[in-house]
Amino acid sequence: MSESKDFLRVKVEEDLKKGKYSEIITRFPPEPNGFPHIGHAKSICINFGIARDYQGHCNLRMDDTNPTKEDTKYVEALKDAVQWLGFDWGNNVHFTSDYFPKIYDYAITLIKMGKAYVDSINEEEMREFRGTVKSAGKRSKYAKRSIEENLELFSKMRKGEFKDGSHVLRAKIDMSAANMKLRDPLLYRIRHSHHFRTKDEWCIYPMYDFAHCLSDYIEGVSHSICTLEFENNRDIYNWVLDTLELKAPRPFQHEFARLGINYTVMSKRKLLELVEAKVVSGWDDPRLPTIAGYKRRGYTKESILNFCDQIGIAKANSMVDVSQLEFCIRDDLNKKVPRVMCVLDPLKVTIENYEGIEEIDASYYPHDVPKEGSRKLPFSSEIFIEREDFMENPPKGYFRLTKNQAVRLRHGYIITFKDLIKDESGKIIEIKANYHADSKSGSDSSCVKVKSAIQWVSAAQAKKVEVRVYDRLFKNEAPQGIEDINENSLQIIKTALIEPAVINDKINTRFQFERQGYFYADPIDYTDEKPVFNKIVGLKDSWTKKTNTFKSTEKIVNKKAQIDGEITAMNKEQQDLFDKYTNELKLNTEVANILARDEKLSSFYEETLVLLSSPISLANMVANEVARELKEKEIKELKFTAKQISKLVKMLDDELISSKIAKQVFEEMIKEGQDPTKIVEDKGLIQISDPAKILPIIDEIMTNNADNVAKFKAGNKKLLGFFIGQVLKKTAGKANPKVVNELVLKQLQ
Repeated sequence: MSESKDFLRVKVEEDLKKGKYSEIITRFPPEPNGFPHIGHAKSICINFGIARDYQGHCNLRMDDTNPTKEDTKYVEALKDAVQWLGFDWGNNVHFTSDYFPKIYDYAITLIKMGKAYVDSINEEEMREFRGTVKSAGKRSKYAKRSIEENLELFSKMRKGEFKDGSHVLRAKIDMSAANMKLRDPLLYRIRHSHHFRTKDEWCIYPMYDFAHCLSDYIEGVSHSICTLEFENNRDIYNWVLDTLELKAPRPFQHEFARLGINYTVMSKRKLLELVEAKVVSGWDDPRLPTIAGYKRRGYTKESILNFCDQIGIAKANSMVDVSQLEFCIRDDLNKKVPRVMCVLDPLKVTIENYEGIEEIDASYYPHDVPKEGSRKLPFSSEIFIEREDFMENPPKGYFRLTKNQAVRLRHGYIITFKDLIKDESGKIIEIKANYHADSKSGSDSSCVKVKSAIQWVSAAQAKKVEVRVYDRLFKNEAPQGIEDINENSLQIIKTALIEPAVINDKINTRFQFERQGYFYADPIDYTDEKPVFNKIVGLKDSWTKKTNTFKSTEKIVNKKAQIDGEITAMNKEQQDLFDKYTNELKLNTEVANILARDEKLSSFYEETLVLLSSPISLANMVANEVARELKEKEIKELKFTAKQISKLVKMLDDELISSKIAKQVFEEMIKEGQDPTKIVEDKGLIQISDPAKILPIIDEIMTNNADNVAKFKAGNKKLLGFFIGQVLKKTAGKANPKVVNELVLKQLQ
C-alpha cells in the first residue's frame, strides 16, 4: 500500500493499534433488487480491499428485507460482479434473512425493556407527529400500550393476523431529538409478500436500520462501512446495539462519499425503468453503468479497479468525469491488445498494375509496447479502404488519398489515384489505383512521399462482421430520464470487413481496430459464422471536443488531495438545514448536502419554497442549474429571480413542458431574465400530451420505418427506444415522453 492512506484505513490501523479488534471483518451488504453498477464496484473495492490489506475477511451479505422487489437473479448478478472484480467472500454468501429469527428475538427484548412499541396510526399521522427541524415531534397515543399488550400485538403481527400497514413496531427513543432519524424510528412493518428465500414463513420484515446493525453484530463485523447518505442513520445503529447491551467487540459505522459520474444515472430505480421500458436491451446492455454492462462492452476488471483506486475515498460527495473511467480502459488496453485493421464503411479499390496475391508479415503491436506477435495479411489487386479515406475535392490539411495525393496502405504499399467510378446517384463505388512496387513497408525505396497511412483489407479474404458502436446513453451531463437519452447511443454496422486473422484468433477477444477504437467480441452473440464486435471506447475522448468542458490533462484527478483532504464538518445552521431538507422535505442526501453547505444556494432555495410547494423539483433545479450561475456571482447579479424559477418548475410539475424544454427555457432566462411563461408562449414550447396530436406522428414514423416495425414484432425489442427517439425528435422534444412511451408500445402491439 502507498504511504498515504485514506481516512478509513487510518481508522482501521488506529483500532488495531488500540487492540479494539483481533481481526478486521468488513461486509458488502447490497439489496438484491437490481444489477450492481459502477458505484457498487467502488464499495466492493473498499470493503474487500480493506479486509485484504489487513489480513481480515469481508462478507458478501444480501440485505433481503423487502420481498416485493428482490429476486434470485439479482443475487447471482451481485455474486458475479464480486468474483469478476477478483474478490473472494469465502465459503458462504450471507443473507439478512438468515438472521430473521434472531432479529425477531432482539425486537422482543426491546419490547420487554419498554424500548419498543406497536404503533397503529396511519402514515399521514405519523408524518405529521414527527415534527420539524425547529419543532419537536409528538408521540403516538399507542406508545402508552403496556409491555404485555405490545408483546401480544407483535406476536399477532408475526402470525399474519393483520393487514399490510395496519401496525408497525417502533423504537421508543426521543420525539424531540435533533436528529429526526431518532424520533421513534420504525423497526418492523407488515408485508404479506412471498420472499424468494424464506417463501411465506414471514409476513413481517425488519427495517434497514434495525436489521443492518444487528446483522453486522451477528457476523462479528468490525467496521461497518457505508455511503454518506447513511450518516444520520449511524445514531440509530449505535442506539440499537447500546440499548441491547450487546457485548464487545461490536461494530461501528463509518461513511464515505458515494460515487457520482456525469452523463450517467446510478439509481437502481432509474436503471430498472430503462430496462422495463426496453430503452436498453437488458441489465447487461453495454451502454448501462452496470458491472454486467461494462463486462459485455469489453471493459476489463483491471480498468475498473484502477478507476476505483484513482478516484480515492473522499468524505464529501462530488462528481467524477466519465472521461476518467474511459481513460482507464484505454490505458489498460493500450498495453495489452493486438492492433488489427477493420473497415467500417468499405470503398472498393482496384489496383490495376498489381497481379497475383501475397502475404505480408505484420506485427500486432507497435514498437513501444513490450509484447510480441504477428500475423499474415493477404494482399491482392482488389482491396477495401474506409470511404472517408478518399476525397474527390479535399479541404486543406487532408492527408489521405486524393486525385493528386498518394497514401500508404498500412503495413503494405503506397498507392496513387488513377480513376474513379460512380453510380447513377453520383456516389463513388470504386477507385482505380496503381501501386508502387518498391514502396513496401519496411523496405521502402520509393521516391513517392506520403503524409499518412490508412487501413485496408483484401477483398477476397476479408471477413464480414457486425460492429456495434456504442456511445454515451445520455446526452446531458446531469440526465434526468428518458427525455435525455442520446438517440445515437447505438449504431449497428453490418457492412464492416475485417482482416481474416482476427476471426482465426482463438486467444484474443479484444482488439484495437486501427484508427477506430477498441473492440470486443460480444460474449453472447459472437459466432465464427456471424462475428459481432462491441466498441469499448474510442482512441480519443471525442466528447471532450463536443462539450469543451475540460482538457485532456485534467482526466486524472489529484488522488492524494481527495484521500487526505479533510472536509469541514457542517456547522449547526448547516446541519439544521440538512436535517430539514432530508427529513422534512425528503430531498436526497446529495442535493441536501449541496444546498445546506452553500449559503447563497440555500437562501435562493428558501425563497423559492415560499412561492411554490414543490420542494424536490425546486431543489433539483437550484442544486443543478442555478448553482452553475451562482458559482462566480452573487444572487443580486442574476438576471432571473426566485419567482421566475418557481414559475419554471411549476410548468415542469404540471407537465406543460418537459425537462429538456425546461433547460432550454432556463438558458434563455440566463441571458435576458425574461419570464419563463413568456418564453414558452413566444417559442411555442408547450409540451404535447394529447394522444390525438401524438398518434399521427407515431403512425407516420412507423409507416416510414416499416422494416423496423417488422423487426420489433419479430422480437427485436431494442427498437422501442428508436421509435420513441424519433417521435421526440420530430416534435423537437415537446412530446411528453411518458405518453409517447405508452402510445408507441400500444401501436407496436
